[in-house]
Amino acid sequence: MTEHRGSQPSEAKGTVIAFSAPGCEPLYAHEREAMAAVARTIASLKGFAFQQGLGHSSGNGGGLYFVPDDSLLAADAARLGINGPQDLFGGVVPWRFAMTKAITHELVDGLAERPKEWSTGFGRTVSAAVLPGYTVFSRHDALRAAERLLRLGVARLKPPLSSRGQDQHIVRTVADVERLLERYRSSDLDECGLVLEADLRDIVTLSVGRTEIDEIMVAYYGTQRTTIDNAGQSVYGGSDLIVVRGGWEALEDLQLPRALTLATVQARAYDAAMAEYPGFFASRRNYDIGQGVDSSGIWRSGVLEASWRIGGSSTAELAAITIMKQDPDIQLVRASAVKRFGNSSRLPVNADVHFQGEDPDEGPITRYTVVTHVTREPPKKAAD
Repeated sequence: MTEHRGSQPSEAKGTVIAFSAPGCEPLYAHEREAMAAVARTIASLKGFAFQQGLGHSSGNGGGLYFVPDDSLLAADAARLGINGPQDLFGGVVPWRFAMTKAITHELVDGLAERPKEWSTGFGRTVSAAVLPGYTVFSRHDALRAAERLLRLGVARLKPPLSSRGQDQHIVRTVADVERLLERYRSSDLDECGLVLEADLRDIVTLSVGRTEIDEIMVAYYGTQRTTIDNAGQSVYGGSDLIVVRGGWEALEDLQLPRALTLATVQARAYDAAMAEYPGFFASRRNYDIGQGVDSSGIWRSGVLEASWRIGGSSTAELAAITIMKQDPDIQLVRASAVKRFGNSSRLPVNADVHFQGEDPDEGPITRYTVVTHVTREPPKKAAD
C-alpha cells in the first residue's frame, strides 16, 4: 500500500493512520477511498497529519490515532498502543468470532459445540432484540437447529465471515441445509460457525448507532438503501441518517415512531450486552436492524449484526460531526452516504465526492456524501 504523508502543518499534534486490519477481507478501490476520506476528516478535526498504512509508525500510542478497516483483536490493538476508544475509529474485541454476526444468536442447546470463550449469557441477554435463530459450530448442530427453526417458516443461512450480504441462502427444508453444508470445511465451521435465522420479506434495514471522536459524541438512526450494481444485482446503495448531538439518550428525546423506537431499544440492548465479552471497547457502534414480515405473516424486528468498524455510512457520520464541531449550537444533521453504479448522472451541488471513476473490480461507480439539513433544535416528534 502506498504511503502518503499528510498535508497538515509541521506543528500537527499527531497522526491519523488508516490501515488494513490483520486478516481483513480486501477492500474494493472505492471502499479504500471512502475510508481514506473518513480518516482525513478525522485528521482535520483533531489537527493531526494523515498517513495511509502503518509504515514505520511507532506502536507507543503517543500522538497516534488509528482507522482500521475492520474490528481489531485485543492482542493486535495492544501492539499498536490502542488502549481505549479514544485511540481509534472502530472497536476492539477479545476473539475473532466476537467481531462477527456469530454472537447474535444462542446455541441450539447446552450440549452444542462452541468455542471455549463463547458467552452463553450474551445470547440470552439479546434474545428479545434479535430475530429467531441459532448459531452453530458443527454439522450435527446445524441440522438440529434447522429442524427447530424451520418449524417457524423459511430461514436464511448466513456465513459470519461473509460481508456485503454475500453467500447467504434461503432454506426451506433440512435437506436444503444439509446440501449447503457441503460447501463449508469442518475447520471453518468449527472456528467461525454458521448462523441460521428467520427470513423476512419486504424487509427494511435500519442503522442505529453511536460515534465518538474526542469531545464530540453523536447518535444516529437511518435507513439503508439498495441500488443495482453493474452486474444487475441488488446491493447496498448507501444510508440516509439523522444524526443528533449526544449519546443514546439523545435518540430517546426525539420521541420516534414506534418501529424506530423499537429499533433503538434493540440496538441499545445489544450494545449493553457486549459487557459479556471482556476487553471490548469501541468508538463507533453500529447496529443493523431488520424489520419485515416472516413467512408465517408475523411482523418482526431484530438486530441482524453489529459493526464496530468504519462502515458505509461513516462519511455521513463524519460530515455531521464536522458541522457540529464548527458550530456548537447545531443539534441535528441530516446526511446521506450514497453509492451509485454506472456512469454517474448529475450530482447534488453540495456533494462531497469520495470516488468517481472505474473500480477495477466493480466497474464505474460514484461514492459521495451530501448534507441535506441542519438545525439548532432537534425535532420533538419525528415524522412517521
